[in-house]
Amino acid sequence: MNQYLYLILDLGSLSIPLLYSVFEKKFHFIQFIKASFFSILFVAIPFLIWDVLFTKYGIWGFNSDYHLSIKFFNMPLEEWLFFFCIPYACLFTHEGIKYYFPNLKLSKSATLIIGSLLVLIASFLLVQNFGKWYTTINFSLFLLLILYSLKYQVESLRVYFPSFLIILIPFTLVNGVLTGSYIENPVVWYNNNENLGYRILTIPLEDVFYAFTMLFSVQLIFNRLKKFYKRKQ
Repeated sequence: MNQYLYLILDLGSLSIPLLYSVFEKKFHFIQFIKASFFSILFVAIPFLIWDVLFTKYGIWGFNSDYHLSIKFFNMPLEEWLFFFCIPYACLFTHEGIKYYFPNLKLSKSATLIIGSLLVLIASFLLVQNFGKWYTTINFSLFLLLILYSLKYQVESLRVYFPSFLIILIPFTLVNGVLTGSYIENPVVWYNNNENLGYRILTIPLEDVFYAFTMLFSVQLIFNRLKKFYKRKQ
């Protein structure tokens, strides 16, 4: 049964948002399925290339006790599914929060303050730990995204910051299992020579910034594609 754990986490994360997308008629998120798919795909491609390379060079890896034997480029099938199942669940969550709680957003000044603090923190950690591959790539990409967003996407950040705090709750549960918080050994292991070595439970601190970079990138592309497909209708 252990070998199905990663697959269960992927499909379990996807199942409720996908079923709700199809059968809930008021929000009816399934109407945005094209925008969802392509926004997730565009972000998944570079992240999967990153994943393949880091797996190849032993910066992280996978415990064969917890996944199926099907592999592509030395990564289990479940790892490939992760980059579609989790972003869809998080995209659905954010869009649902926007739909049901349209006033849940930060002020522009609070957004700029939080964004600036994140830039300072990420810059400090990057400079102090430059050369550790996960830390270096992770914070470099995060800084590029947050600096771009502070200049051009402040309105999107105003709405996304509160949603991301909510998304962090299931993220901590799922990623906690993947990194070994609630099981004997981790599903995904990390070479601590290539990261900060700081953990939230068993989750590397970098994973929080990694998640934001991946998920907010999906969201920004989705925002554009949603408008594009609406114009075509």
